[in-house]
Amino acid sequence: MRTDVIIIGGGAAGLFCAIEAGRRGRRALVLEHNAEIGRKIIISGGGRCNFTNLNTTAENFVSRNPHFARSALARYTPADFVEMVKAHRIEFYEKKLGQLFCRGRSHEIVEMLLAECRTSRVEIKPDTSVERIEKGRHFTVTTSRGTFESEALVIATGGLSFPKIGATGFGYGVARQFGIAIEETRPSLVPLVFSGANEFRGLAGISIDAEVTAGSQSFRENILFTHRGLSGPAILQASNYWQPGGEVEFNLVPTANIAKVLNENRRSRQRLDNFLKGLLPERFVEVFAARRLPMKPLNELSNRDIEAVENELHHWRRAFTETEGWHKAEVTLGGVSTSELSSQTMEAKKVPGLFFIGEVVDVTGWLGGYNFQWAWASGHAAGTAL
Repeated sequence: MRTDVIIIGGGAAGLFCAIEAGRRGRRALVLEHNAEIGRKIIISGGGRCNFTNLNTTAENFVSRNPHFARSALARYTPADFVEMVKAHRIEFYEKKLGQLFCRGRSHEIVEMLLAECRTSRVEIKPDTSVERIEKGRHFTVTTSRGTFESEALVIATGGLSFPKIGATGFGYGVARQFGIAIEETRPSLVPLVFSGANEFRGLAGISIDAEVTAGSQSFRENILFTHRGLSGPAILQASNYWQPGGEVEFNLVPTANIAKVLNENRRSRQRLDNFLKGLLPERFVEVFAARRLPMKPLNELSNRDIEAVENELHHWRRAFTETEGWHKAEVTLGGVSTSELSSQTMEAKKVPGLFFIGEVVDVTGWLGGYNFQWAWASGHAAGTAL
């Protein structure tokens, strides 16, 4: 079978690219190895799909080239995608920080994309495994359901996160086949594991509003203690910037200046741990404070004691040895090197007609709808160039 463009991967980026190509009159064929189209979309956002973020800028992404995503993001914005969502009468709401979610279920976004594919006359073949890719005058793709030829080939196979729903390193293999460089990959938007003994195992399930700093980036959201380390939105965000074996700094009471508060209560006979229970979860204080803070009445705290309390609560540092791995990661950090691709079209510089879009590329967004916006934007960039 001969077609204009073959898109390998029936996820967010692949489907959107196919829609744009079809709108331009190109015959697009989507090959998806899963039996179900858009599986990662369906499970995202707790089943409600955080489909974009209104505050998206290039600064919300991590890449070896921090400017690479700028062009695609500028040409297809969150407002553009929201317009499509509204046109399909999908109800949505802003949860916080510009994060848009479906009021119903994530399936609505998949159904919208499939409807747009039908309008654009896109052909989709699920449950189709790619066995071989060859490049002559055209691309020849041999699959479990036959052989297909096309002028252009788009790789939209995602990264290594969520292996339970079929994630593989297929796209990186295609890049290597054609001599295209790959930036080192690792799990991201992922819980972190404490180095050494976990003295806080008894705190599993406790959540705290904190400011978390990794590298040069800080995030103010909840952290969640687990049996092995820490999770929660702020930790997932910080994992994009954390380096293996490195420390992360925590401000555990970002709403107060602890030194000032303690000095203002210097005459109180209340014990420090009881006082802190008004600012932090009781069980956290019992475990953390008992081991790390002076257990004295406030009126007996010395200046050195107050300085120690301030340091522990505003500048607590903890090292992590590893992440919880691919099965807990929401995205992949690293991927096909942006130095190998056109930022305008996502086309490989070395191989005319070969495109890489979405998570397979070394562009990783923050938590909160940014990675979906990159999928739409990069898919749009490639689709309008085909």
